[in-house]
Amino acid sequence: MIHPTAIINPSARIDEGVEIGPYCVIDADVEIKRGTVLMSHVVVGDGARIGADVRIHPHAVIATAPQDLKYDGEPTLAIIGDRTTIRECVTINRGTTSSGKAQVGSDCLLMAYVHVAHDCVVGNNVIMANSVQLGGHVEVGDWAIVGGATGVHQFCRIGPHSMIGACSRVVKDVSPFTLCGKEPLVVEGINAIGLKRRGFSQQTIEAIDTFYTVLLRSGLNTSDGLARYEETHPVIDDAVKMCIDFVRASKRGIYRGATNRS
Repeated sequence: MIHPTAIINPSARIDEGVEIGPYCVIDADVEIKRGTVLMSHVVVGDGARIGADVRIHPHAVIATAPQDLKYDGEPTLAIIGDRTTIRECVTINRGTTSSGKAQVGSDCLLMAYVHVAHDCVVGNNVIMANSVQLGGHVEVGDWAIVGGATGVHQFCRIGPHSMIGACSRVVKDVSPFTLCGKEPLVVEGINAIGLKRRGFSQQTIEAIDTFYTVLLRSGLNTSDGLARYEETHPVIDDAVKMCIDFVRASKRGIYRGATNRS
C-alpha cells in the first residue's frame, strides 16, 4: 500500500490500510488513520493529524509552516477529520501559538487550489469550491458552501448552513442560514432549499426567515433589530437563538440586505 518512491519518516504513525502513492513525502510528527489515501506527490508536514478514509489528491500540501511572520517554528497542528476529500494543490497550514492548530472537519470537500491558513476552523460537511482562499483565524460553520475564487479576510466567520456566491470578497461575518452574493456582498435571502434538504422543519425555516426580515429588512440597525425581534417574539426557535448569538458575538459586523448596507 506504500509506493517505493514515497519518502516517509520512520517516526510517522501510519495505520494499516493507508495507501501512499508515488513521490509522497511525510515528516516525523504525523498521524494518518486507517483507510486514508494519498494519491501521489502529497507533502505532509510535522503536526498533521489526518483522520480515517480521507482522500488527498496530487500535489496537496498539508501541515506546513503558517505564513505568519510571528511564527517562530513552534510545534503546532493541522487536523483533518474523517472522510474528507482534498483535491489537487490544496494547501492547509498548521496553526500558530494563537490557537495551536488549524482544523478541517469531517465529510468536507475542498476543491482544487483551496487554501486554509493558520488557526482556521472549518466545520463538518463544508464545501469550498476551487480557489477559495481563507485568511488566518477564519471560522467556517458546519454545512457552509463557499463559491469558487472567493477570498475571506482573516478573523471573519461564515455561519453554519450559509452559502456564498462565487468570486466574492468576504470582509465581514456571514450570518447562519443566509445566501450571500453580488458585489459588494449582500444577503439575498435565506438558504431555504439547503435547509429543507437537511431536514429543517417548515416552521423553523419560517422562523429564520422572519428573524432576518426584522433584522435586515426593517430599516433598523443591528442592535435595534435584535431588540425588536426579541420584544415581539417571547418564544424563540433554537435555530434563531443560534443566529442571535452569532450576530451578537460578531466583531467585524455582519452582511446586510441590498437595500440596507449599514
